[in-house]
Amino acid sequence: MTTATASRPPADAPAAAPPTDLAALAARHGLTVSGARPALGAYVRQLWSRRHFITAFATAKLTAQYSQARLGQVWQLATPLLNAAVYYLIFGKLLGTGDDVPDFVPFLVTGVFIWTFTANSITAGTRAISGNIGLVRALHFPRAALPIALALQQLQQLLFSLGALVAILFCFGEFPGPSWLLAVPALVLQAVFNTGLSMAMARIAARTPDVAQLMPFVLRTWMYASGVMWSIDKVLGSDRVPHLVAAVIRYNPAALYIDLVRFAFIESFTADRLPPHVWAAALLWAVVLGVGGFVYFWKAEEQYGRG
Repeated sequence: MTTATASRPPADAPAAAPPTDLAALAARHGLTVSGARPALGAYVRQLWSRRHFITAFATAKLTAQYSQARLGQVWQLATPLLNAAVYYLIFGKLLGTGDDVPDFVPFLVTGVFIWTFTANSITAGTRAISGNIGLVRALHFPRAALPIALALQQLQQLLFSLGALVAILFCFGEFPGPSWLLAVPALVLQAVFNTGLSMAMARIAARTPDVAQLMPFVLRTWMYASGVMWSIDKVLGSDRVPHLVAAVIRYNPAALYIDLVRFAFIESFTADRLPPHVWAAALLWAVVLGVGGFVYFWKAEEQYGRG
């Protein structure tokens, strides 16, 4: 019986071809890594091409927000008004905070409405990825569309609520004038700031979901430090407050945007109650957080929905 031996190639056979470079082959045929982060310019173009989706998603979220409540969309107005009523009872009546503030009710209601815009945008941003994880994992689209759409939803809600704010201003003798036009650039800057901060919080919360549970305490502290229900210039005008602390409170972005809208709507809220260079500071916050938050979110584009 003969024993089988392994066949060997002839001595003069050509050498085996080197393994194919898969990366070069994919690049040659226009293939890319699934879920890879696109360049920043391409990412912006993708977002712009989906602008109709962003608008429709924001509108649908706004419509469905109170769909299970009996009063429905009335709660969009009732919630900030009830908050303002509670703050008026506690700070205006029990603590007497409003005694030194002219037109305290318009002052307070304006502060509550404008602060709610920022607070709700940040809260929505913390749930932008986790709250839509099924959509993130099922479809391919720029993930920044989600926090942007949720920030747009809050802007739509604010614009809807401004009707109630204007009605309250009318009741207390505040009527439209040229200064009311200043509310437009102030709200635009605030919207850019809110959107950037919402995107930054969306990335942080996507990696650390517990941040969403911590945010109510952070936002409550920020609200109390932003002069929503008390006058910053009255309290910080004394020498008892260190200059550095006073500057931090005066130039914190929430306080800036609130006071700019108060300056636009309330006649007794004059320019001397605003910090120096207030418009430049408001613009700086909008640019830094708007651009910085967007780039920060884009840097982790390929990580959302993984794991």
